Amino acid sequence: MADTPWLGDTCSLVDAFRAGERSPAEELEATLAAIERSDLNAFSFLDPDQARETAKTADVSLPFGGVPIGVKELTSVAGWPATEASLVFKDDVAAHTSTMIERLRRSGAVTFGLTTASEFGGINLTSTKLNGSTKNPWEKEHTPGGSSGGAAAAVAGGLCTIATGGDGGGSIRIPAGFTGTLGLKNTYGRIPKGPKMVLASLTAVSGCLARSVRDTARYLDVCNGFDHRDPYSLPYVGGWEAGLGTTIEALRNKRAVIAPTLGSALVHSDVAEQVTETAEWLAKHVGLELVDIPVKTPELSLEWALAGMAEIVMELGDRYPDCADDLTPEIAFGLKFAHKIYDIKTRGSIERQRLAMNECMAAVFDEVDFVFAATNPDIAFGHAGPMPQKVDGIDAGLGNNGALTIPSNIFGNPAISVPIGQSRGLPIGIQILSPHHTEAWLLSLAQEIERERPWPLVAPGSPH
Repeated sequence: MADTPWLGDTCSLVDAFRAGERSPAEELEATLAAIERSDLNAFSFLDPDQARETAKTADVSLPFGGVPIGVKELTSVAGWPATEASLVFKDDVAAHTSTMIERLRRSGAVTFGLTTASEFGGINLTSTKLNGSTKNPWEKEHTPGGSSGGAAAAVAGGLCTIATGGDGGGSIRIPAGFTGTLGLKNTYGRIPKGPKMVLASLTAVSGCLARSVRDTARYLDVCNGFDHRDPYSLPYVGGWEAGLGTTIEALRNKRAVIAPTLGSALVHSDVAEQVTETAEWLAKHVGLELVDIPVKTPELSLEWALAGMAEIVMELGDRYPDCADDLTPEIAFGLKFAHKIYDIKTRGSIERQRLAMNECMAAVFDEVDFVFAATNPDIAFGHAGPMPQKVDGIDAGLGNNGALTIPSNIFGNPAISVPIGQSRGLPIGIQILSPHHTEAWLLSLAQEIERERPWPLVAPGSPH
C-alpha cells in the first residue's frame, strides 16, 4: 500500500498503473488518507464508497484510467451536494452531471469528491461561511486564490494529481499562479458547460489545475468538443497531447510583447522583474521577435463588477433578501449594491466596457501573437482575506486583483499561467496570452519553460 498519493504528474501515474507499479485502488486509498490528515481544507465533500467501486474496475488503458480527480465545488455531479459554496444551498443536491465530468468518467477518471471554491465563484479568495478558509500548501497563512482555490491547493498540496476548475475572471489562472501549478484558460467554448448551461456574461470557461503541460493537453483531448446543451461550444479538436512540441518550430519569428502590467494593473516590482526576465529568455530561446507596442487594457468600473450578479440573483430566486446574512460579505455587498443601481443605463455601461476591451485586445493581436504579463499583481495574500488594495505600499484599488486576468475572459482568447519561481517564498506565474483557438501555441511555450526551467510539482513538504 502506498504511503502517500502520487507526487508526480497525472500521465506518469497512469503509466505506473499500466506497468503494474501501483493500482487505482491503492492510489485512491492513499488520496483519501492524505485528505483526512490534511489541514489545507481543500475538499468540501468526499464520496469514498462510489469512488472505491469505480477504482476497483478502472480500465487503466484509458487516458485517465484509475486517476482520482478532484471536482470543483461549483460543478454539478448528480447525487452530490450542489451548494455553490454557499450556506444558502447547504442542503441542495445536484440532479444532473456536467458534460465535462461525464467525459472524464468515460476516460477512466475516478471522481471522488468536491474541492472548495469561493461562493458562487465570485471572488479570487476561497473563504466561505459554508466551508471556512482554504490554505495555500506553500504557506498556510496564505490563500491559494479563487475561485478554484481548493483545486489548486489539492494539486499543489500533494492530495491529487489533477482537479477540475473554472475561469470566469481568472479563477483557474489566479490560483495556479499563487500555488505554482499550471492553469490554462481555454478559448471560450472549448469545453462545453452544459447541461443547463447559463449564458451569464459570456466569460466563464472550464478546464483544470495540473502539474504538467502534458496533463493539461490530455485533459483537453478528453474534455473538449461541441455539445448541443451548450450552443456556444466549439467543435472537437484532437491531438493536443500528441502534438506537444510539434508546433514549437512554427512559432519562430512570431511577434510578442512584454507587458507585465497590461498597462492597467499595479504589479509588485519583483514579480514584474521575474516576468520580464522569463519572457526575454523564452523569446530568445524559441526565436520570437520581441516588439515594443503600447498595451493598455481599459480599466473596468464598478458596473462591470456587477455584471455577474444577475446569475446569482437567478439562483437565489425568492430566497433573497431574507438569506442575505448567510452570504459572504463580498457577495452580500455586491447583491445589495446591484439591486440599488442596476438598470438599463448600467447595462449599457457594461456593454460599452465589453466593446472597449474587445477592441483593445483585438488591436493588440493585430500586432503580436503573444503577450507576456504577470498572472497576479503580487504573491498570495492571507487565506481569510481581505483582498489587498495595495502593492509595494501603493494604493492599487480592489479591482487590481483581477485586472491581469479579466481581459482574456471578456475577449474570450486563451491564456495560460506557468510557474516561474518564487518571491518572498511564495510562487509566482507568468501569464501568456494568445489569439483565439491557439491553445497549442501556449502549451508549446509552457512546455519549453517546463523542460528548461522545471518547477516543483508539489509544494515543499507536501502532502500536507
